Amino acid sequence: MATAEQIKNLIRAHYQNDTGRFQSISLQIAANEARSGHHKLAKELKSIIDKGSPAQKNFDKNGMSASNVNELDGSLQLKFTSVRKNEIVLSSSVQEHLDKVITEHKSAASLREFGLTPRRKLLFHGLPGTGKTISASMLATELNMPFYAILLDGLMSKYMGETAAKLRTIFNFISNNQAVYLFDEFDSIGSSRGQGNDVGEIKRILNSFLVFFEEEQSNSIVIAATNHVESLDKALFRRFDDIIEFDLPSEDEIKRLIQNKFLLFKFKIHKWDAIYDAAQGLSYAEIVKACDDAAKQAVLNNNKIVDESFLLLSLNSKTKL
Repeated sequence: MATAEQIKNLIRAHYQNDTGRFQSISLQIAANEARSGHHKLAKELKSIIDKGSPAQKNFDKNGMSASNVNELDGSLQLKFTSVRKNEIVLSSSVQEHLDKVITEHKSAASLREFGLTPRRKLLFHGLPGTGKTISASMLATELNMPFYAILLDGLMSKYMGETAAKLRTIFNFISNNQAVYLFDEFDSIGSSRGQGNDVGEIKRILNSFLVFFEEEQSNSIVIAATNHVESLDKALFRRFDDIIEFDLPSEDEIKRLIQNKFLLFKFKIHKWDAIYDAAQGLSYAEIVKACDDAAKQAVLNNNKIVDESFLLLSLNSKTKL
């Protein structure tokens, strides 16, 4: 349900003719419903919002034209996900970084009294499946913000100059709509200006991103995620407030992850060393899939008892992929 504050702000935005703010609050309400498990209602709200966009005035109070908003189709996707901090397992180092982000944003008003701002431009890097995307979703959930993914395949254009224009529209939206934004596979636009076949176009796109990224000073959280941090242009690093490295799980994290996955089941591991050996080199996502396989078998056997040997077999099958 919408909070009292959201309802008041929604009414204020309507009477102030602030369509950008009205849309942002409406999306926050939709995201809240999704986090509460009301996915059908959340999708209906999102559909109403989307259908209402073309009927907006040519320009809203924040300078975003209706045509600009429509240009975001295919480049920006609202994610209806809900992930609490206690539902995921991460390394202590990563968790410490993310806790700082959450704490600073919850105390943003106190920080601003002293001319300080919460860290909000983040670089996530590490192997696939190590928790980058789910951590972005967790930040959105814990801070009660909508979560958007920037779809780079929709953003990148074969026509020279169009990608930079789309980037500008994306950053205008980010500035006017407080949320968590994820640029996944960021190396596709953040790669070194000396790489690639079309060096000139890559340089133009990256230079545009650097300018828009530096100028963007909203309350949104902007996250760039990559599996190939070594390919990023060095000029990018100093523009991030925090750089967080995601790694493969340690033995302790493997154990916590498996225990977390089987909270609703009866299970007892007798051979943790064998489990650690089988899970060695696997990502968090691959271990979760192996646990899901074992959980499905427990449900289908109608006893809710996780078979340790089946879990080992499933982990070993993931290792061979």
